[in-house]
Amino acid sequence: MVLTSVGKMVALQKKASGIRNICILAHVDHGDQEYLINLIDSPGHVDFSSEVSTAVRLCDGCIIVVDAVEGVCPQTQAVLRQAWLENIRPVLVINKIDRLIVELKLTPQEAYLHLKNILEQINAVTGALFTSKVLEERAEKETESESISDAAPGDQIYDWSAGLEDTDDSHLYFSPDHGNVVFASAIDGWGFGIEHFAKLYSQKIGIKPAVLLKTLWGDYYLNTKAKKIMKGDQSKGKKPLFVQLVLDNIWSLYEAVMKRDKEKIEKIVTSLGLKIGARESRHADPKVHLNAICSQWLPISDAVLSMVCNKLPSPLDITAERVEKLMCVGARTFDSLPPETQELKSAFMKCSSEETAPVIVFVSKMFAVDAKALPHNKPRPLTQEEIAHRRELAKRRHAEKLAANQGKELSEKPPSENSSEVTGNTGDTKGEEQQLAGQAEIMTSKAMKQEADNKESFIAFARVFSGVARRGQKIFVLGPKYDPAESLHKVSVLFCSATNDMPSVPHMTCCTLENLYLLMGRELEDLEEVPAGNVLGIGGLQDFVLKSATLSTSPACPPFTPLNFEATPIVRVAVEPKHPSDMPQLVRGMKLLNQADPCVQVLIQETGEHVLVTAGEVHLQRCLDDLKERFAKVQISVSAPIIPFRETITRPPKVDMVNEEIGKQQKVAVIHQAKEDQNKVPEGIQVDSDGLVTISTPNKQATLSVRAVPLPEEVTRLLEENSDLIRTMEQLNTSLNEDKKNHEINQKTLDRIKEFKQKLEQNLQGRKWRNAVDQIWSFGPRKCGPNILLYNFEGYKRSVWQCLGNTVKEVSKYRDFDNSIVSGFQLATLSGPMCEEPLMGVCFTVEKWEMNKVGEMLSTDTALTSSCTDEVCSANEHQDSSQSVPKSPEKISKHKGEVLLADCYGPFSGQLIATMKEACRYALQAKPQRLMAAMYTCEIMATAEVLGRVYAVLSKREGRVLQEEMKEGTDVFIIKAVLPVAESFGFADEIRKRTSGLASPQLVFSHWEIISSDPFWVPTTEEEYLHFGEKADSENQARKYMNAVRKRKGLYVEEKIVEHAEKQRTLSRNK
Repeated sequence: MVLTSVGKMVALQKKASGIRNICILAHVDHGDQEYLINLIDSPGHVDFSSEVSTAVRLCDGCIIVVDAVEGVCPQTQAVLRQAWLENIRPVLVINKIDRLIVELKLTPQEAYLHLKNILEQINAVTGALFTSKVLEERAEKETESESISDAAPGDQIYDWSAGLEDTDDSHLYFSPDHGNVVFASAIDGWGFGIEHFAKLYSQKIGIKPAVLLKTLWGDYYLNTKAKKIMKGDQSKGKKPLFVQLVLDNIWSLYEAVMKRDKEKIEKIVTSLGLKIGARESRHADPKVHLNAICSQWLPISDAVLSMVCNKLPSPLDITAERVEKLMCVGARTFDSLPPETQELKSAFMKCSSEETAPVIVFVSKMFAVDAKALPHNKPRPLTQEEIAHRRELAKRRHAEKLAANQGKELSEKPPSENSSEVTGNTGDTKGEEQQLAGQAEIMTSKAMKQEADNKESFIAFARVFSGVARRGQKIFVLGPKYDPAESLHKVSVLFCSATNDMPSVPHMTCCTLENLYLLMGRELEDLEEVPAGNVLGIGGLQDFVLKSATLSTSPACPPFTPLNFEATPIVRVAVEPKHPSDMPQLVRGMKLLNQADPCVQVLIQETGEHVLVTAGEVHLQRCLDDLKERFAKVQISVSAPIIPFRETITRPPKVDMVNEEIGKQQKVAVIHQAKEDQNKVPEGIQVDSDGLVTISTPNKQATLSVRAVPLPEEVTRLLEENSDLIRTMEQLNTSLNEDKKNHEINQKTLDRIKEFKQKLEQNLQGRKWRNAVDQIWSFGPRKCGPNILLYNFEGYKRSVWQCLGNTVKEVSKYRDFDNSIVSGFQLATLSGPMCEEPLMGVCFTVEKWEMNKVGEMLSTDTALTSSCTDEVCSANEHQDSSQSVPKSPEKISKHKGEVLLADCYGPFSGQLIATMKEACRYALQAKPQRLMAAMYTCEIMATAEVLGRVYAVLSKREGRVLQEEMKEGTDVFIIKAVLPVAESFGFADEIRKRTSGLASPQLVFSHWEIISSDPFWVPTTEEEYLHFGEKADSENQARKYMNAVRKRKGLYVEEKIVEHAEKQRTLSRNK
């Protein structure tokens, strides 16, 4: 709950130097200065790492909590990487040290070595991140210096030092003597940094606190005779200072309390000057007694909060590097931004709350709260005036009720006159009508109130980076594609604010900050204004912000860099309501869920299915629960998980399914014939022995020859990693083709594209890949996928490397229809022939594209057919077209005949798209096809006694163990394995059940892997026939996956049915 008044909080918000954005709002007195700590908690499960990303963007520092027993896990590495990418400073808490004493029963010396090992592992992760950054910066400097200086080759000397020696990285690492490490046991209520013990022992031993601070952690020991601290404890067989002065005391306290040694406990309590209540000391559970002592002696809150206040930066300490990183979207550099935008950097750095400072707010996520939890909907205590007013109303109602009762008694008496009777009846009727109207009004208001109570309101979780956010303020909402360079000429920075009528600017809207909230855990408090450097909640943005956004009063502000999500949404399910009439509620609920969860994706497929895409099984369950209970509030049916696959081709195998060399066995004619029938090609399509497919358009005006070749694994990986760069290249090429000059290409992007091209050339070497990189026509699917289209025919030259400026616009007979060929390739790579899944790692080469004379004339006259109808053409357009076609009635009629010839099969461009798609599909089928499965990396911690069960579960689910190592100083094994996503559902539950909870896995999406078995395999040799039987109906994993996907998509599935079924007879019956 609230530890101090809202007024005090508001006052503290105005003092930026005293703010620490790490976490739930708490008010801390630390010495002479008061600090405001915004603590944002985030879940530790790997499925919810997107929540870590949203929290990290709003913070200046973070507390990384590591388990003292488990040490560095994959999630620890992930959060360190996220903190590094956002340029925020981390501090470390090593928790659960009590487990080293109680569970593992380590000695203080062993515990010290174990803790030292954990610190080394964490620092190794930080060191790797730092090294990669320094090397990257050095490479950039080298490329710049190479372009500037033209030194002679003999003068160049390579520096192997890589620049790491010159860079000071001491402040990056975790070390207790730096004050950025706290050792703790949260369950027992204690925690400490070594500065606490340095102060304590400096008085007892008589050594300066500064000396003790440097020597308490490390290879130092205390020479009691000389009363000096000496180095080299291990070589001399001495106890390290940390063990002697710190750990020995904690271990002895635990031993005394657990063994209930009253004398020893009393001695410790007295020496520490603590007061322990009789209730705690007599409690049956020794942990209660231990908690009472430790929480007074070494309170964890003091240790952690003092570390936060001393070691983590305030909003005023934001680095220039972080500001530039936030402001540069995509491949843009800070120097390439408009001058007005660059000027905003000073507002970020000052964290200014002045009236003139531009307001810049970043919304990292939207979260749903119950409408009843909003401050204006909460019941509040009544004032004295309101109580008096209500008392007056109650008296008046009571008097009216008495009067009504008296009137009723009078009406029951015998009437003296007819007129009075009529009057009485009329009065009763009016009263009844009023009563009915009142009841109806009450029912309506109740219904409205109930509907309002059930409604979910969205609050934007945000931070003010500059200026003061005020309630009712008009502000710009900047979309992720907003570009200030393009928009500043439309909107004047000086004269246009969000309050004026402004011209329509793409990706920018205007909204009002309706409500500002102070976030107090689950509680919300109303605020009038929030100065720079503070975390806040903003109401009324649900119609303007989907998941995250940048808000600013200056149109020169760029949208912030998108959030870095570690988890990849990979698990899909189709959702439908149990009652079809509930579909509108489900659609609305899915929209709300999409807005409330930063990682979830909501799709409507071509089949009409509503699909949820989530990061993992735990995340999926959370999303489904939210959908049922909060957002849609209807019963839903959920499909089995929709597993994504990829289709590819491989080189022809050298051995068959029984490891015999192919080509040396006797073929079985009948079965071989069955396989030939399966691969039969329709008429009009030629397939050569080496896989070259030749196909003509339906009107026979063009002929294409296409070959499919598998790409090397390194190239596929390179294309996947650089998909964003390929998308940027496509945008640049489009703008160059449309002669747009406003999109400037900065040097950094060009260098990245050149480097990408060089890597492709290095990996695509050999005779068959000669000049392949220069002949790349397109990438696919969606023009940025891991497949390549090459052209290898004469008379055409077009490349994806146009943006590098080394290609000239080629004018040829193919110029009008080359986009049709690219579109056909995009369609073919988007859905392969096996089960309509996207392709991966395939290179298609167009080796021939022939167009006959009519087709060529169609290409030259496309301008005429596209701009003129068959009936009406303007004189000017005829005049223009006469430059290429002679203006005579015979020629025009001939041209109309050619258009009709093309039209009876549809537009010629459409025919080319369909023909190219078919050519690609048949070229794929001419090669050995394979499925690719999505794979998780799986890390399992298990003890030796349950190791066999872990392996059994892994092998049952097609898992493959990569590494197994024993954790030093423990009996715990760490198993690293890969597991298909298709087999992962229920894996964590099964492994916990089989091992009685002694092993728990962490699954993170890793890569795509080819399934080695051929889904279309049938036995073709005598050996295979003998080994697999006549029907060869043993389970083929790839075929099982393929058929499951085909069934789900409603495609034809060739399934074997039972023939000539017979009842099995027992041997005893045959006697």
